[in-house]
Amino acid sequence: MEKLNLTQEWDKVFPKSDTVDHKKVTFHNRYGITLAADMYTPKSVVGKLPVIAVSGPFGAVKEQSSGLYAQKMAELGFLTIAFDPSYTGESGGTPRYVASPDINTEDFCAAVDFLSVQENVDSERIGICGWGGMAINAAAIDTRIKATAAMTMYDMPRVTANG
Repeated sequence: MEKLNLTQEWDKVFPKSDTVDHKKVTFHNRYGITLAADMYTPKSVVGKLPVIAVSGPFGAVKEQSSGLYAQKMAELGFLTIAFDPSYTGESGGTPRYVASPDINTEDFCAAVDFLSVQENVDSERIGICGWGGMAINAAAIDTRIKATAAMTMYDMPRVTANG
């Protein structure tokens, strides 16, 4: 498995919350690609927590909207991770900056695998948020996912057709 060189400093485009603990984590998908993530845990909540795995829309990284969403959800009592999909950001995989529906759908399932074995996680309350069709694909095939919120950056077919 690929060893990643993760930045340990706060490198987000949004301010760090003082009510949430933050740490960098890694996990692997079934294709052997190492994924980088930021884990956000609420400081004030004890016990098994509901969880949400968040990935940004196509082309985004965890230091942007997905990290902000993850941190906000942690402020509301969820344990969350914001992850960079394969081939992007701090995650592994080559070539860089490409998308693969199979692999990027698997990235969500790998995030659920990682979260479901954390000792402070309620594995019956797992949600995912992010990358439009990839999130929907993952929810369709992984019965552990109980809630899904898809997000997209823009209407790609409209942009392609109309410029």
